Amino acid sequence: MTKKLSLAFAVLLLAFTSLARGQTLRTLTHQPPDGAFLSLLLTDGTVMCQGNGESDWWKLTPDINGSYLNGTWSQLASLQPGYVPDDFASAVLADGRLVIDGGEYNNGQFTLTNQGAIYDPIANTWTPLAPPPGWDFIGDSPSTVLPDGRFLIGRKLDMQMAVLDPATLTWTLLGSTGKSDFNAEEGWTLLPDGTVFTFDVLNAPNSERYFISTETWETAGSTIVDLHSPSPFGCIHYGDHGQFCYFPPGEVGPAVLRPDGTVFATGSFSGTSGPGHTAIWTPGATPSDPGTWAVGPDFPNDDNAGDSFAALLPNGNVLVLGNSGRLYEFDGVNLTPTLTTFGCLLELPTGETLVTGSGAQLYTSANTSFSKAWAPKIRTFPATVVRGSTYTLTGRQFNGLSQAASFGDEFETATNYPIVRIRNKATGHIFYARTHDHSTMGVATGNTPVSTNFDVPSGAEPGASSLQVIANGIPSRPVNITVN
Repeated sequence: MTKKLSLAFAVLLLAFTSLARGQTLRTLTHQPPDGAFLSLLLTDGTVMCQGNGESDWWKLTPDINGSYLNGTWSQLASLQPGYVPDDFASAVLADGRLVIDGGEYNNGQFTLTNQGAIYDPIANTWTPLAPPPGWDFIGDSPSTVLPDGRFLIGRKLDMQMAVLDPATLTWTLLGSTGKSDFNAEEGWTLLPDGTVFTFDVLNAPNSERYFISTETWETAGSTIVDLHSPSPFGCIHYGDHGQFCYFPPGEVGPAVLRPDGTVFATGSFSGTSGPGHTAIWTPGATPSDPGTWAVGPDFPNDDNAGDSFAALLPNGNVLVLGNSGRLYEFDGVNLTPTLTTFGCLLELPTGETLVTGSGAQLYTSANTSFSKAWAPKIRTFPATVVRGSTYTLTGRQFNGLSQAASFGDEFETATNYPIVRIRNKATGHIFYARTHDHSTMGVATGNTPVSTNFDVPSGAEPGASSLQVIANGIPSRPVNITVN
C-alpha cells in the first residue's frame, strides 16, 4: 500500500534546488503535464511515466545534448478502458516492450484487479493481457524478469506463481513448493545465479530463494532483525460485492543487490513505532548454502523505508527513500541521510537518478565515480552503420551487476538491460538507439558473452561518432563508428 505525501508538500519540495554535502536535487525545466509517480526506463533512453495514477502515460525525451534536465514531455497512448491501476507489477521486457499486471487499486477502488497490459513503444499501443489461468485476483504482486526473458509473478493472496512467455503472451503456472508464507507485500530480487530472493512479511524474519529449475523455495536464513512492520489494518474487503476479506501482513522496505554480491534489505517501522532496521545478506558458496545475514544500521530519527523506493547508484551506494521524504545513501557500512524529496527513484543512462512524485527532479550523488570493473565491455561492433537499420553488439556485462531498483513489493522499475548511446563527434549531439532482443536479462553475468540488437535512429546525424553501452548508469568505453 503506497504512502503518498500531500500534493502541497510535494510541490513545496520541488520548488527549489537543494545542495547538501555535494549531493544535488535539480528540478526539471519541463514538468510532467499530468504529474508523474511511477517511471520506467525504455530501451531507447526515454522515460515512460504514468500520469498521476491514471490511465494516461507520458514520455520524457532527453534533449539533443542528452540532458534529461532539459528534456521534453509527450503524451503516449492510454490504457484500455476500465483499467486504471495503481500499485501494480511492472517490467521492461527483453524485446523492449513494457508489461504491467494487476493493481491493488483500479479506478481508485481496492479491487486486487487481475487486468494487465503490454505496451509496444514502436506502435505506441497497449494490448490487454489476460491473467494466468484461474487467477481471479492479482493485486499489488511481486514480479521480476528472469534471465531467459520470461516475466515471473506471484499472486498476492497465496503462494501461487506464474510465468509469462513474452513471445506468445501465454502464461504457465509454476510450483511453489517450500514457500514459507504467501506472496503479499514482499518484493523479489534477482540474483546472479538466476534465483529469486525475498525476505518474508507474514513469516518475518525468514528469508528465502526461489529456484526456477526445480520450482521450489529454499530458506535463506533469518534476517536477525525484524524488517516488517505490523499492519494497522484488520479485514479489507474486496471483490465485486466486497465479499472477500484480506488481512494485510504488514510492510517491508526495498532490497537491492550491490556490486559486491550482497543484498541490502531495508525495513519498515519496528513495532508500533521506532526506526526501521536494515540487514545485509551474503550468498552462500553453493546453491544449497542459505548464506549469512548481518545486522545493518538503523534508519536515523525513527525513519523507515516501508513500501518505499531504492535504486543502485553508479558509485555502488544504495539510494533509499525514507518515509519521511529523506534520502539516504548506504555505502556498505553507513546509512547517511542526504536530501529531502518524494517519489519513484529511477537510474538514468547519465548516472543521475530521476525522482518522480507530483513533479520531477534529478538527484546526483556527491560521488559519481565507479569501478571500471563494473562497466559493460564491447567486444564486437559494426564500424559503419546506416540510419534506420539494425545491428548487433557483443561483449560482456551489458546488463549491469544488479536490477538497480526495488520497492517494498510492487512498482518494479529494474534497469538491468543495455542502453546504446551514440555521440556525433562534430556536434557533440546525443542519440539513443533502441535496444531489443538482448541475449540475457540476468545480472552480474561476468565474463559470459552477451549481445543485444540496436536500431540506429533515423534522425541521427551522419559522420564520425562514438558508441557506448550503458547499464544502470555506467557506460562502457566508447568505440568509434561512422553513421551514414
